[in-house]
Amino acid sequence: MNRKYIIWLGGLFLVVLLTLQAAPTQAQCAMCTASVESSNNETGDSIANGLNKGILYLMAIPYVIAGCVGFFWYKYSKKR
Repeated sequence: MNRKYIIWLGGLFLVVLLTLQAAPTQAQCAMCTASVESSNNETGDSIANGLNKGILYLMAIPYVIAGCVGFFWYKYSKKR
């Protein structure tokens, strides 16, 4: 087998192993946990929903920026 292929396969195996090895953790600070647990109101809106939406927003922005850069890079390379 090709040496490059073995190194690539080992790296892929390591990434898959680390991804599947995730253990449940408690990553919130004490104040955030207390405010989320105590935010049950009658309308169904809670601080937890706001925190979840904020996390999704912060997670999506880098992908949007990378997509825009990739799109313009592709467009520029096609023009040349």
